[in-house]
Amino acid sequence: MKHYQGRRTIDGIMVTVDGEPLDTRYDLEQFTDLGFEWSYEGDSPRQLALALIADCLGDDTARNFSSEFMTLVIAELDNDWQLSEEDIRREIRSMGDES
Repeated sequence: MKHYQGRRTIDGIMVTVDGEPLDTRYDLEQFTDLGFEWSYEGDSPRQLALALIADCLGDDTARNFSSEFMTLVIAELDNDWQLSEEDIRREIRSMGDES
């Protein structure tokens, strides 16, 4: 099972999946060129939502649910956070997808 982590450090924002940097997935859709953010609603938090869902569940699900996931999950994250693959799957299921 994959584990995702976000941290604010003196060097900036770091988001990882199983200890490796999470791909921004600009190839899928680019909401911003500023990278990831969280704790509010906006383009950078939506980029994080897209990247997390794409890594966990695939591109089509990410396209369909990135906005709602950003509002319900990403905007509510603390400065340092952790999500499991199951956390993401559960949230997407609650939005109506059976992935």
